Amino acid sequence: MFTAAAALALPLALAGAPSVAASGGTSVNATSSVQVVHQLKNPAHLVSQGPDDICNYTKSRPSLHQGSAGRAVQQAQCYLNQAIGAGLDEDGDFGQLTKSATKEFQQCAEIVVDGVVGAQTWSFLSFWANAPDAPFC
Repeated sequence: MFTAAAALALPLALAGAPSVAASGGTSVNATSSVQVVHQLKNPAHLVSQGPDDICNYTKSRPSLHQGSAGRAVQQAQCYLNQAIGAGLDEDGDFGQLTKSATKEFQQCAEIVVDGVVGAQTWSFLSFWANAPDAPFC
């Protein structure tokens, strides 16, 4: 059975801190839970942006909402397609379909669901889109 302790064991072990025994005999890392929660809530530092980025329309990350247009919208649309298989045209127009896909992604990622691609959504989108097991949800 997959437990929360087991779910934390791999990322913590990869972090390189000493392991300690958890309930049920599972070995987990002694890294502070505050650090782990911070890393899970703020994944942007875990993925480098640049040549390995799956979407290369722009590095700009402005706040986007329905009515926005341009290369940053194309970047967000590409990320949504990669992260959740949204099936959006990467046309650079933030319309109702992009807003709906953004809300779907935000709900799946368990972040604020407002249909706006702000700092938190950009962070999660870039991480999820560039993850090897994408799409999710």
